[in-house]
Amino acid sequence: MGSVKFVDVVEQDAIFEGNGWDALVVVTTDLESLQFEEIAMLANHGQKIDKRVGQSPTLLFAPGMAGGRLIIAPVKKANDDYQDVRVFADAARQGIKLAKDAGAKRPLLLVNRLSEQRYEYAPQVAALACGQELWQALELREAGGGDEPLEAIGLLADEHHGDMLTAIEAGRVLARDLCGTEPERMSAPAFADYCLDSLQGSDLKISVVEDRDILERDYPLLSAVGRSSFAVLRHQPRVVKLEYVGDGPIEHTFLFAGKGVVYDTGGADLKIAGSMAGMSRDKGGAAAVAGLMKTISMLKPKGMRVIAELGLVRNSIGSEAFVTDEIITSHAGKRVRIGNTDAEGRLVLADLLSHLRLKAVNAVKPQMFSVATLTGHVVRCYGGYTAVVENSVAKQANVATNMQELASLWGEPIEVSQLRRDDFSKIVDPSAAADMLSSNNAPSSVTARGHQYPAAFLIEASGLSLHGLNADTPIAYSHIDIAGSATEGHPQYGSPTATPLVGLFHYMTANK
Repeated sequence: MGSVKFVDVVEQDAIFEGNGWDALVVVTTDLESLQFEEIAMLANHGQKIDKRVGQSPTLLFAPGMAGGRLIIAPVKKANDDYQDVRVFADAARQGIKLAKDAGAKRPLLLVNRLSEQRYEYAPQVAALACGQELWQALELREAGGGDEPLEAIGLLADEHHGDMLTAIEAGRVLARDLCGTEPERMSAPAFADYCLDSLQGSDLKISVVEDRDILERDYPLLSAVGRSSFAVLRHQPRVVKLEYVGDGPIEHTFLFAGKGVVYDTGGADLKIAGSMAGMSRDKGGAAAVAGLMKTISMLKPKGMRVIAELGLVRNSIGSEAFVTDEIITSHAGKRVRIGNTDAEGRLVLADLLSHLRLKAVNAVKPQMFSVATLTGHVVRCYGGYTAVVENSVAKQANVATNMQELASLWGEPIEVSQLRRDDFSKIVDPSAAADMLSSNNAPSSVTARGHQYPAAFLIEASGLSLHGLNADTPIAYSHIDIAGSATEGHPQYGSPTATPLVGLFHYMTANK
């Protein structure tokens, strides 16, 4: 199923038959506070003959109402101290699935939220949760399988958020398609082409770097990761460059590096024991950034400039593969000793960040970000949550804390990790032959500070160490590790989430 269109509906009569809608999905914490008398009466009557009503998602026969279908999707434990807005998302997903299974094509969504601040955006979060529930894999859609898409979802509320939510969901669909699709259909060249097709006609400035000589000159670490893939035309690396410039005076500049490892074999440090399965999703960072740029291109926020570089590469194994112990000079001129070829994502990001750093130096109020499914350690540490590790400039500006507060309200919780001196000690080359070591030779999941110290490497290898608090040009930089949050469900083949697109968008628009 492709992108969902959300339509603002303010007329209360829309809940009745004949107004173009064919189901009413009510997301509520209780039946007593339902705002429409007709809905409350039917729900209370239904509860008398079926005690599941108000306890679990139920469909009630509702003559005279939209499509004759009233679906009550109860929100559970909303008063619990440790719950967040995702309880509304959970209920909405169950309700929209029931509506779709019942045959609805144009359901109405009514969210009966609580007044607490943590539920401020419950109606919008619930609507986006419907999009997550309805998405179907690109391979399935292209094969002609799957269900017919819904025509629209009506948002029954006094506020108008339909256009914004439609644009966000369009970006999330692009991100899910890019992240979740198998490695031949979404190889590096195919990923680049899919972006170009999806963003065609937008106001974005788009270019693709594909020439090997240019890649090896300008992205030497990325090219090392893809060295063995150059021999196969359909696997060759790409760098996609995207830029948005909003109307009016530029007040802020946001710069994003997206890790797009379209398949990670581990390279010469080959993944074994089944751990290679699911590695087509190692492109979730680049996918999320691409989706974010699509949303921005549709909503056209004023006063901001957004620059993104997506590093797309296959970490192949073969006679041309790069190996541990090699010393490779980064775009920033730093000599990097390879500690483990399966720690390839940070190499891709370092070159991208170096290019973005040069643009940030002369930009208006720049903030730099890297977005990546980078480490197993972040999953071991935080489970399914996103982690942010920031440099001293971003920390002083409270970037991660502000992101955390906003993202939580929008159903994308973030954990903030602290960068410490130990993290810089871990990237010292013991031989002193190189400027730094890319990683140790153990999996990050069993390495102390396994998701924090890669941020230290990125700062050093990209040249961002020259832009700290006391530099002439300080640059705020935040590394976002989404290895635990990029997908949901099955550990290898679950649905992509497009995280952290929603939280990032609202952070940017709140701080422009």
